Amino acid sequence: MSNLNPSRDDFAAMLEASYHDHDVAEGAVVRGTVVAIEKDMAVIDAGLKVEGRVALKEFGSKGREGELKVGDTVEVYVERIENALGEAVLSRDKARREESWVNLEVKFNANEKVEGVIFNQVKGGFTVDLDGAVAFLPRSQVDIRPIRDVTPLMNTPQPFQILKMDKRRGNIVVSRRTVLEESRAEQRSEIVQNLEEGQVVDGVVKNITDYGAFVDLGGIDGLLHVTDMAWRRVNHPTEILQIGQTVRVQIIRINQETHRISLGMKQLEADPWEGIGAKYPVETKVVGRVTNITDYGAFVELEPGIEGLIHVSEMSWTKKNVHPGKILSTTQEVEVVVLEVDPVKRRISLGLKQTLRNPWEVFAENHPVGTIVEGEVKNKTEFGLFIGLDGDVDGMVHLSDLDWNRPGEQVIDDFNKGDVVKAQVLDVDVEKERISLGIKQVGTDSFAAAAESGDMRRGSVVTCEVTAVNDGGIEVKILDTDLTSFVRRGDLARDRDEQRPERFSVGQKVDARVVQFDKKARRVGVSIKALQIAEEKEAVAQYGSSDSGASLGDILGAALRNRGDEDNG
Repeated sequence: MSNLNPSRDDFAAMLEASYHDHDVAEGAVVRGTVVAIEKDMAVIDAGLKVEGRVALKEFGSKGREGELKVGDTVEVYVERIENALGEAVLSRDKARREESWVNLEVKFNANEKVEGVIFNQVKGGFTVDLDGAVAFLPRSQVDIRPIRDVTPLMNTPQPFQILKMDKRRGNIVVSRRTVLEESRAEQRSEIVQNLEEGQVVDGVVKNITDYGAFVDLGGIDGLLHVTDMAWRRVNHPTEILQIGQTVRVQIIRINQETHRISLGMKQLEADPWEGIGAKYPVETKVVGRVTNITDYGAFVELEPGIEGLIHVSEMSWTKKNVHPGKILSTTQEVEVVVLEVDPVKRRISLGLKQTLRNPWEVFAENHPVGTIVEGEVKNKTEFGLFIGLDGDVDGMVHLSDLDWNRPGEQVIDDFNKGDVVKAQVLDVDVEKERISLGIKQVGTDSFAAAAESGDMRRGSVVTCEVTAVNDGGIEVKILDTDLTSFVRRGDLARDRDEQRPERFSVGQKVDARVVQFDKKARRVGVSIKALQIAEEKEAVAQYGSSDSGASLGDILGAALRNRGDEDNG
């Protein structure tokens, strides 16, 4: 049986039970009814113990006044069921935010775009209202290309792509650039489908770089590379084009995957390389203009669109290790010779030195073998001297051709860089560009002269001058010749007691007998001992044997006296 007269405690218990039936908790989103509107606040009954108040501005979009009337049903977020004033703390913004999070998570997982409004600028980017949820838009994700002024984009509903969501931190990151790129890709794909290779179209120069220009073909850009602008050499695109200029181009290549389009302008003009072989036969002399200089040569424009290369090896007959810039300069007009034409590779090899005669040929004609020439010592090496000659060519004097008598390793020290010397032309090899010279050939060969005269035959008596004294013997120079010899200790005298080098002095004159003359080995040997023995034999033969009782001293004395008498006579 029910209680017909409930007490105050019973009524409170039933009221409490009714609230528990709703099971409303803080942090939940509930539906409520607008029961009154007081100034800028709306009084809402959300089925709680008490009513709550929500500012009217929370019921409208950012920047607009809310429009609300009594009796409207709205969703609100329960922050607190009852505060110190005995009212429920409700929020429409947080309710909308919670609702938005649910909807955004669904679209994020489905990779769908969302609509939002850029409403404020913050450090590193902008804030976007996604129907109550606030997202961050990085500056790099605003547009495909950096833009200076974002004002026209603010407070305007537009699509965004959610890049990241973190509900625990309340963090949402969106991108406008991704949407634009996707839209642009669709647009580009549609435009590319209507284009084909070989097609001639008009476009507007959108941007210029060092390597070419980007041309807008009506919603899609194509690259016009600098090498496809003209048949002639173009150092920079600005020589031909400027931004905003309308140009007619031909589509060279289309990459259907990347939507990259390569364009060309020169393809619309006649190819100057057609029939190039007949126009520039090999060995033809032509005049051109130097357009570019590199380490390996110089490019010469023969006509617009036709360039040839003078390789560094074809620059000069004599300047082998000189940079092309030391011989030619840009824009200089030069006469060249066509060496080779390759129409397939579009290459023409040119020669600069071929416009002049080979200086080694000229030298060979003007200086036959045996000619005496004069020149300056350019360089000294371990194998000889280099002499500068007429025609800016060099000749080499080998060590063996420096002196007849002394070793070349010793003689080369007598020469210095810059000395002017005379030499004889021994050989000219035009193909190898070599000229062989001899300095010793300018003078007389003492050995050859002595051999011809017969004065140095074996047994001849010669007068020598002592040039050096050492323990092993003496060095002598044969008078009236350039010949030298060495008299060993054993050849200094017949008597052993007299075989002492120290009894001789530099500058002293002595007679000796020639005991060796080797023309091939260029060696002459003399002996004082041999001369004494020969004289003794001659005296014995003339004045009798020592067996007659006369002493050797008597015989030699008589011989010397006889020689003196003959000299006086």
